[in-house]
Amino acid sequence: MNRTLRTTAIATLGAMLMTGTALAATAPGAPGAAPTLSYSGKQGIGTSYEAYVQGRYADGGVTGNVSKVWFSLAHGVVTETMQGLIHEAQLRELQFAVKGDGFVHTEYDDMDTSVDYLHKDAAGRPLSLAYKVVNRDRAGRYEIEKHIFTDPDRDVLVVRSIFRALKGGITPVLLADPQMAGTGIGDKADTRGGSLNAAEGTHHLVIKADKPFAKASVGFVGKSDGLTQLRAGGALTEYDTTGSKAGNVALAGELAAVAEGQSATYDIMVAFGADHAAANAAADATLKAGYAAVLAKFNGEGDAIGWEDYINGLAPLKDLAAMATDGGSLAFVSALVLKAQEDKTHAGALIASLSAPWGDTVDASKLATGYKAVWPRDFYQCAMALLALGDSATPLAAFNYLKTIQVSATTKGAKGATGWFLQKTHVDGTREWVAVQLDQTAMPIMLGYKLWQAGVLDEAALKAMYGSLLKPAADFLVKGGKVGVDWNKETVTPPRTQQERWEEQEGYSPSSTAALVAGLVAAGEMAEKIGQADDAKAYRAAADAVNARIEALMFTTSGRYGDGRYFLRITQNENPNDKGPLLVRNGQEASQEDAYLDAGFLELVRYGVRKADAPSVVESLAELDDTGINDHWRVKYLFKFEGDPREYPGWRRYGNDGYGEDASNGANYGIGPLEGGMGVGQRGRVWPIFTGERGHYELARANAKPGGVSAADLDAIRMTYVRGMEKFANDGLMIPEQVWDGVGVAPKGYKAGEGTNSATPLAWSHAEYVKLLRSVRDRQVWDLYAPVVARYGK
Repeated sequence: MNRTLRTTAIATLGAMLMTGTALAATAPGAPGAAPTLSYSGKQGIGTSYEAYVQGRYADGGVTGNVSKVWFSLAHGVVTETMQGLIHEAQLRELQFAVKGDGFVHTEYDDMDTSVDYLHKDAAGRPLSLAYKVVNRDRAGRYEIEKHIFTDPDRDVLVVRSIFRALKGGITPVLLADPQMAGTGIGDKADTRGGSLNAAEGTHHLVIKADKPFAKASVGFVGKSDGLTQLRAGGALTEYDTTGSKAGNVALAGELAAVAEGQSATYDIMVAFGADHAAANAAADATLKAGYAAVLAKFNGEGDAIGWEDYINGLAPLKDLAAMATDGGSLAFVSALVLKAQEDKTHAGALIASLSAPWGDTVDASKLATGYKAVWPRDFYQCAMALLALGDSATPLAAFNYLKTIQVSATTKGAKGATGWFLQKTHVDGTREWVAVQLDQTAMPIMLGYKLWQAGVLDEAALKAMYGSLLKPAADFLVKGGKVGVDWNKETVTPPRTQQERWEEQEGYSPSSTAALVAGLVAAGEMAEKIGQADDAKAYRAAADAVNARIEALMFTTSGRYGDGRYFLRITQNENPNDKGPLLVRNGQEASQEDAYLDAGFLELVRYGVRKADAPSVVESLAELDDTGINDHWRVKYLFKFEGDPREYPGWRRYGNDGYGEDASNGANYGIGPLEGGMGVGQRGRVWPIFTGERGHYELARANAKPGGVSAADLDAIRMTYVRGMEKFANDGLMIPEQVWDGVGVAPKGYKAGEGTNSATPLAWSHAEYVKLLRSVRDRQVWDLYAPVVARYGK
């Protein structure tokens, strides 16, 4: 080629690049901006319902092939979407930008959002996790309606998108931010075949629609991605590939313009596979099946088995919904949400939340599960709530799963004491945290007892699980021992726990001790049933010994609040009156043990270790509920909601809690130094679970009166505690981990009583709500253990 032709060719290629028509144009800017996870305040989560095949997930059952895709919604857009194992995020975010006359908007930042459910019963209660999201321009120029669900037979997310140009024409642009294999640094992307494609290793994603994109482009986030281009110049340059360099990539697909007064509908598939061909084939198959058929199967309409069938199989659900004050919508959603947060490779693996707290500022350069992991404590709450709903299959699968996370002689790398349960793990048992929490070892025993009493675990199964799971756990609660897993080489001597239920302090904890005593008594009952009399005697004797020392170890008579008589949050030694120091945690200063108020002592009543009117319990309430304490140490807050004259109570975990947004500037937890102090630094907010826990206590207290609980008592509990939890739920009926308490600088958009960016939905929050409904219906605390009451609670 001569110099003139070469010069002409280069000029032509440059022009093609500028106009977006170049062949194999490689996006510049590798590796792109530093990746983060996504916003954690979810408005919805979803996945398909899959029926067990002999207690496990397998293709070929009544629901067909098993789909292993989970999605979440926040700010009106699709956020973390997982495929494979429940913690394996493959997509960080999918939203639309809208180009119009003089503006470029995004759904996330520039529109008002409403969230509803696509499939509901005659009373308006959701029957599946298929969503209708409507995002509206604040000036009334356009709106976007999206129907979001998964294909129950394939690893495909379906997003039907309807664009309405109300005042002036618009051009929608799909924007997707992949996070293949759970990180945002090793991805590559291209537009081959007219689809938007991303990959890392054996994780592949394909996005395509029932109509072709007018333009398609890939790029590196913050450098050459579609949103950066649109914000810079309002137009999309077509890059066909990110080339040989991996990084934080993004995808963009421009759709045809929509004229004023017109609308356009696209069925968009987000498909996953082990390679590009598999993902592309899955997308094509779902497109071929069609929106209506896939949605009907997801819902369980007609002959298909889906979410509606699961809901209809929960015999107590309608009775529980009648105890609600919202018509039962939150009860139905809670049932769906609890079941949805189970892994579909490891049946029974119930996670804490399909979110990662404060994820939009959490580094995504390495795999981070966030709350998409197993904690035996949260796990117990969920299993017990599902049992309360009438689902016996999932709690049984959960109980059988527990062997995956119990330390035994075969646990890789374990050299010390066995029988205890790992603190936090992936659903496949991969361990993350390995501190010993005695309540997390007691609760699997407690669950086993409840399943046995409910007839879910027969005597043969009980015998089989006793030797392999229950006895090792109970033996550890009696003897403890030197731990030998990873960093943890400490010696645990019950009832002193290495960590309590907030995973921060060591010592003697009322909540941990309540579970320990209940677990040992339950173990004694089961041991006796199968003829292990010596074990039964040993477990009961150990429980008796601990029970006899509860007040002596954990109840102060010289505290700084009120009359000085109340349960401590925790004490590191055997003297609750010596004002010993606790450890520095979450950046807050260490203070003396009597400064920390905590509602954990109410677990003593919940499980039957103490009567509701026990002096030590009653005396502790006044200090716990004192709203005159300085905000830094105060625990109880009252909330009012628009259109409702009532006040609803909520409680923080404990005074001095630092697990939350910065009180000084509203920054996310973990941003900047975790410097504590009075009124500055990170601050833990109000948790809705405590409204439920208090409702359970008030039911127990009403039952302790002569004549027992009255209709007026039940009504008061419903209108204060049941309704309070309902008020804390967001517009998608997700109950958060934490709600804003109004103290300090509020992040943008935060209102008192509304969820923060900590973790929504928290499975424990939904479990507590369900269990409260069941307890009100039964007029008896669902988590109460009759043999514990018989032994200590009379």
